[in-house]
Amino acid sequence: MTEFAPEFENWNERVRHAQEMIPLIYQLHRKNNVVTSIFGRLLVGVTDIDIIKSHRYARRLINRDLGTAETLPILRELVNMNLGTASIDMGRLAEGFRAAETDDLRAYLEEELQEVVGTATENESRDVVLYGFGRIGRLLARILIAREAAYGGVRLRAIVVRKKGDEDIHKRASLLRRDSVHGAFNGTIEVDEENEVLWANGTKIQMIYANDPADIDYTSYGINNAVLVDNTGVWRDREGLGQHLKSKGIANVLLTAPGKGDVKNIVYGINHQDMSAEDSILSAASCTTNGITPVLKVINDRYGVVHGHVETAHSFTNDQNLIDNYHKGDRRGRAAGLNMVLTETGAAKAVSKALPEFEGKLTGNAIRVPTPNVSMAVLNLELSQDVDVEEVNNFLRDVSLHSNLRQQISYIASPEVVSSDFVGSTHAGVVDGLATIASGKHLVLYVWYDNEYGYSNQVIRIVEDIAGARPQVLPERLAPSAL
Repeated sequence: MTEFAPEFENWNERVRHAQEMIPLIYQLHRKNNVVTSIFGRLLVGVTDIDIIKSHRYARRLINRDLGTAETLPILRELVNMNLGTASIDMGRLAEGFRAAETDDLRAYLEEELQEVVGTATENESRDVVLYGFGRIGRLLARILIAREAAYGGVRLRAIVVRKKGDEDIHKRASLLRRDSVHGAFNGTIEVDEENEVLWANGTKIQMIYANDPADIDYTSYGINNAVLVDNTGVWRDREGLGQHLKSKGIANVLLTAPGKGDVKNIVYGINHQDMSAEDSILSAASCTTNGITPVLKVINDRYGVVHGHVETAHSFTNDQNLIDNYHKGDRRGRAAGLNMVLTETGAAKAVSKALPEFEGKLTGNAIRVPTPNVSMAVLNLELSQDVDVEEVNNFLRDVSLHSNLRQQISYIASPEVVSSDFVGSTHAGVVDGLATIASGKHLVLYVWYDNEYGYSNQVIRIVEDIAGARPQVLPERLAPSAL
């Protein structure tokens, strides 16, 4: 049994450890295409203070501080293990080693990471095209640029929009560079106006101006076999989205909205295994569907869901009016920043497209609220067995730490958190444990979700899967009490 008391680790020791970690993290990244994290918080382009804060964050999950003296020896070993492409969570490794009945760190790591030990290879990148450049499109661009730097498996090659004036490319660059919700772009952006190109952290991104998706020859820009992400929402069925496949250079289309008809709606982590090579058109469902489906799945698997109602307090979106004006939708014409707006949501019904066992079990409504980002879903569930708060919360916390849904489900138990604290969350949803209510067979769960960034990360996971470039997330061994 390995023991460590991080409370004895003073600030200067943490800084020294963190500073030693930075070149090791960089070496793993560049040499082995390995990205490290601390309980899901990526250590990419980080400072020593970022590293310390990531370790401090661990107390929310494991009820103690994680010491840098615990993870530094792990990092030293990783750089000497000839690893293949992977995303390695050092927080989970440290916690696992602490509980393991061994003091041989190298042997422990080789066992936990055996799938990528000695598998270092050169990755071939797959071209990605963004069709549309709104809220989701710009966040997808940010993530893709960062992912190319991290793994090199997917590469943003082009953005397709309708031209809105002579300054269009400069306006698009400015919107990518600055964001009122998510802050400044992490890097540099340059504009080559003559060639209609954006250079973002050294990545060449071609701006393509077009009105008809079928008229574009992507191969003329050197783009081939690309995954196109349509984030306009203009077309949602197979016929409309199929227009993209008529363009030279496009092999797959992914919609960032609920698909209609026979288009598969994919919630990554839940039914992504249903994707096949024959699926040239797919949907990433909606932000709310992604936010609630993983939690609903694990609760149903554990306790059985008889029936439920989902109520979402959803941040306003660009679809609503800034001030009262005509809108074709009911109530959405009223000023978004001044009102709570009751509206319908298809998210509850859409859950069954990813989890057929929920067919007919869920109802749902949404209230648009005057916040620009981060929403909350209230899951009011009738179960097939009695439950209590402590058992449910322990289970969900365990799932967030140890299950194969740990990138989708997070858990927090803090009396002080509010919606803005979840801006930038990469998880599909975050369970607020202190809000859980249980009485007999009745369970109410509160799930926060960054309806922009969390959803965008789910979309990117699908893109990487389609591209055959999804990094292995390790360690993947599940705890006995988890899924």
